[in-house]
Amino acid sequence: MNLLRAIGQVVLAFFGTTGQLTLFTGTALSHCVRPPFYPRIMLRQMIDVGYFSLPVVGLTAIFTGMVLALQSYTGFARFSAEGAIANVVVLSVTRELGPVLAGLMVAGRIGAAMAAEIGTMRVTEQIDALTTLSTNPFKYLVAPRLIAGLAMLPVLVLIADVIGVFGGYLVSVYKLGFNPATYLQNTYDFLEARDVVSGLVKASAFGFLVTLMGCYHGYHSRGGAQGVGAATTNAVVSASILILSFDYVLTELFFAK
Repeated sequence: MNLLRAIGQVVLAFFGTTGQLTLFTGTALSHCVRPPFYPRIMLRQMIDVGYFSLPVVGLTAIFTGMVLALQSYTGFARFSAEGAIANVVVLSVTRELGPVLAGLMVAGRIGAAMAAEIGTMRVTEQIDALTTLSTNPFKYLVAPRLIAGLAMLPVLVLIADVIGVFGGYLVSVYKLGFNPATYLQNTYDFLEARDVVSGLVKASAFGFLVTLMGCYHGYHSRGGAQGVGAATTNAVVSASILILSFDYVLTELFFAK
């Protein structure tokens, strides 16, 4: 009976958390499209999510492109297929690595920061104070962050795509001895619009998931400093898992035959 009780508690906790997250998501989305809006807070969040995340995303993208070109050459040289390196780099970066790595980097930086900020406001009763002052916490705290994540992560990913392809170009031309014009022509010929569009759609979904997890775990944090720390950890872990899960789902939708 103790085993059955433990299993039942886990199942009930899972469905309870799922229902709570669903209600939270629905409420937050409804406030994203209904006035009043807070453009100053929204702009500040966009700068925080987009501009201040650009260095870490850019560094991740350029080294990813460089390593990808180097490893592709190591494998393709065995089959005399070095000419396909440009194709592999541009497809891998635009379809998968750009959106996924940017999402994970933003989750570690922005998701944790949002969970810590909102969690601190929760445990210090600042969110209750907002309600007392007739300010809806979803409208003031959650909606601007969700909109910022939806809007800015595609911009980050688009920049990361360019930087990642440039990293592959640097290694291919200056280390592996490829002809620059041929490499660029192969990249241009092989790249299709849906490769970039699929990456940007993934980026929007990942931006929403990262900000949603940060806001959700921060909003429901309890227990003082320890609760805020747990909320921060849960926000990053859950956002990372959801990014990888939704990456497969979106890839299946775009490219499954």
